Amino acid sequence: MKRLNRKPRLEAFRSRLHRLAPGLALSVIVLALPAHAAESSRQTQKPNILFIAIDDLRDWAHYLGYEQIQTPNLDRLAAMGESFTHAYCAAPACNPSRTALLTGLRPSTTGVYSNRVDWRKNPVAQSVPTIPVYFREHGYVANASGKIYHESQRDASEWDDYAPLVKLRNPPSDTQDRGVKSIKFRPLSCDDDVMPDYLTATYVSEELAKEHDKPFLLGCGFYKPHLPWEVPQKYYDLYPLEDIELPPHLEGDLDDVPAAGVAMARHGSDHKKIVNTGRWKEAVRAYLATTTFVDAQLGRVLDALEQSPYKDNTIIVLWTDHGWHLGEKEHWKKFTLWEESTRSQMLWVVPGLTKPGSTCQRTVDFMDIYPTLCELAGLPLPEHLEGRSLCPLLENPDADWPWPAITTHEFGNHAVRTEQWRYIRYEDGSEELYDHEQDPNEWENLAGDPQYNTIKEELKKWLPATNVPDPSAGKKSAGDHDDEE
Repeated sequence: MKRLNRKPRLEAFRSRLHRLAPGLALSVIVLALPAHAAESSRQTQKPNILFIAIDDLRDWAHYLGYEQIQTPNLDRLAAMGESFTHAYCAAPACNPSRTALLTGLRPSTTGVYSNRVDWRKNPVAQSVPTIPVYFREHGYVANASGKIYHESQRDASEWDDYAPLVKLRNPPSDTQDRGVKSIKFRPLSCDDDVMPDYLTATYVSEELAKEHDKPFLLGCGFYKPHLPWEVPQKYYDLYPLEDIELPPHLEGDLDDVPAAGVAMARHGSDHKKIVNTGRWKEAVRAYLATTTFVDAQLGRVLDALEQSPYKDNTIIVLWTDHGWHLGEKEHWKKFTLWEESTRSQMLWVVPGLTKPGSTCQRTVDFMDIYPTLCELAGLPLPEHLEGRSLCPLLENPDADWPWPAITTHEFGNHAVRTEQWRYIRYEDGSEELYDHEQDPNEWENLAGDPQYNTIKEELKKWLPATNVPDPSAGKKSAGDHDDEE
């Protein structure tokens, strides 16, 4: 892969970063903290990294223009740095998305296509260092709490410290009604402090308050808004049911979708149950409440960073592993190659480089996170990486960026997303094509219209050249789509 020569610009950035932190921050630390803490800050030459992952969080945030939701801390983070309005996952499922991001290798390269495939036993994924391993090899201390990997496949050995998993068993609630089949939701009669995500925020906050004599990579993995949407009642109270608006939807939306796409969405399962029970607005309300709950936990982490001696020398990257359908295209959950499943949130704060409140509309995917962190930290870029550094866009959000975002779901199925187009090609050769300038909801599949053949041919050039076999082929089970962890 061709690497652009940005050494002079990145060296200037690092110079600015070091002036901001061990200079400006040191003057504050000397006044407020013991001498050993000031010495600790002086020894920290590389930027620290706060690595925040949120599970199942789609593109619903106030800073992205979705006004029905309350996300004051996501909005706060966006105001601190740069938000990417068209960021896409490498795969619309927890395990393959996180494996791709952490290893820097696409699902089509490793064969980690689904939650069934244990990446820890995959020879390709295991042949390269993950982000925490690579940064530890280069002098970082790496600690984490919460969901960084697909939880049933976490690898604590890759971190210096990984807080033990805490689950909330039998949470208290004034209702026994837990939603509709696998779409589980209800308010809880408890406070935030018994929730696992609260404990994750506490762990991360305590790490930020400690003295560190080495640069740190600090992982913060929030589970919500993953199902079940069970959070304290006060978050439900923020969203009166009569005020809930349903997402844009079109009856018969799947009529022009090829059979492979309909099958992938498991048409008629969750959506039919929700509609038949008349609980669509309730489910949307529950997702909104759960998102606002996790936003509150994010706020606690941002407060802790702001109050720490590391606030001027810490890069923040926040990402969500994939999107989520709430009835669009007659589908719920993820596991599709459409916009709702694949569009995610990504925010960066890089002291001395990103401009507060800046927005980038280029299409990027999460394969770019690994190389970006390496370049910002001054680490050599591993040869295996299949993404590219976002540093040009962090410096100038309007910079030229000719690359589309690529998403893969299961073997041989890919989506190519540019700023205007979404092209989907399934393993059987069937296709979808959507013009987002005219059709942001993807209601009209243009793939069968000959006038778009040239556009399709251009987009096909970006499809992965490698498609390794799925090692779990023939091992599917009904629970694969439930993704309980």
